[in-house]
Amino acid sequence: MPLSCNTATSPSSSSQPQVMETNGTRCGEQILSYGRVEKVLIGGVLTMLTLSTICGNLLVVISVCFVKKLRQPSNYLIVSLALADLSVALAVMPFVSITDLIGGQWIFGQFFCNVFIAMDVMCCTASIMTLCVISIDRYLGITKPLTYPVRQNGCCMAKMILSVWLLSASITLPPLFGWAQNVNDGRVCLISQDFGYTVYSTAVAFYIPMSVMLIMYYRIYRAAKLSAAKHTITGFPREGEHRPSESGETGTLKLQREVEEECSSRVSRLLKSTEHHQRRKRKNQSIFKREQKAAATLGIVVGAFTFCWLPFFLVSTARPFVCGVECSCVPLWLERTLLWLGYANSLINPFIYAFFNRDLRTTYSNLLRCRYRNINRKLSAAGMHEALKLVEKPDTDA
Repeated sequence: MPLSCNTATSPSSSSQPQVMETNGTRCGEQILSYGRVEKVLIGGVLTMLTLSTICGNLLVVISVCFVKKLRQPSNYLIVSLALADLSVALAVMPFVSITDLIGGQWIFGQFFCNVFIAMDVMCCTASIMTLCVISIDRYLGITKPLTYPVRQNGCCMAKMILSVWLLSASITLPPLFGWAQNVNDGRVCLISQDFGYTVYSTAVAFYIPMSVMLIMYYRIYRAAKLSAAKHTITGFPREGEHRPSESGETGTLKLQREVEEECSSRVSRLLKSTEHHQRRKRKNQSIFKREQKAAATLGIVVGAFTFCWLPFFLVSTARPFVCGVECSCVPLWLERTLLWLGYANSLINPFIYAFFNRDLRTTYSNLLRCRYRNINRKLSAAGMHEALKLVEKPDTDA
């Protein structure tokens, strides 16, 4: 993820601490040395993580791009998230895997070190910030269902996505233009440990997005809770009810016709009121279910995101204040474990959204079984079946 840390020494690593000269300072580093079996196991696990991340996010991109029903503005953000996570898997994970397997030494040169750090920071930050924007999008869709979809068009979504990527790229620029130089001596590839840059980058890349996501989740949860309290609807509107008329004074045909017309009018109003009540009840149930689903989805997304990235960013924020600005004193095994835990968030994102999105699940299933034909027709039929169930259910409950 952003702020990736590749500390190293010579290739002849041993189990004893070795001393490394870095920009005039001496930094003690515990070098990890793996046997052949350990390298095979670690390499296999890291390769599986990388390939699974690539496949999962490719499924998202292919599904939304080629299935007509999924090509709607609300899913553009999910595609942007998948592209960010896919970029992490293609441009970052392979180089981190190789570096880890050879004991931590950076072997790809000084120039590519800066390119690698820039890609790492930009892609991971774009993934995190897209999750933040998705939480805002879901919140507005729940709290402003009548006005928000009007603004939720393709152009608006494209501007939001472009803003996310530009802001993510802005974090990578300072080390490339003189402020906060990366630590890079041919053996070590470490993002700048400058105090100001560390605070700025971690705040923009993680702490601010996480705070926004937590606030959005709380508000959606509160809206769902209030909706649940109001969900029970008692009785029909009483304006259509009528009292028995005090007729019988006269048996004339004219009065009888007037009474019949009045009764017919009142019955018609009562039927219309009942029909209106049923439609309102179905609408309330639909909103209630949507709020519950949004709260559950966002809760799992926020929980997974916090679990994966919070430990890494806590260490990254504290590192320059504890170790100084020119090296890292954090144990290498701890850094790499927390870094890969953060990368795992790019793996689980596609499966979280698929779990709560029936159309994505159906599309995944058809694509994985090579059933490309009639996917749109199947999704339309499933959607119509679901709509009929919602219409029939209130009638059975009545």
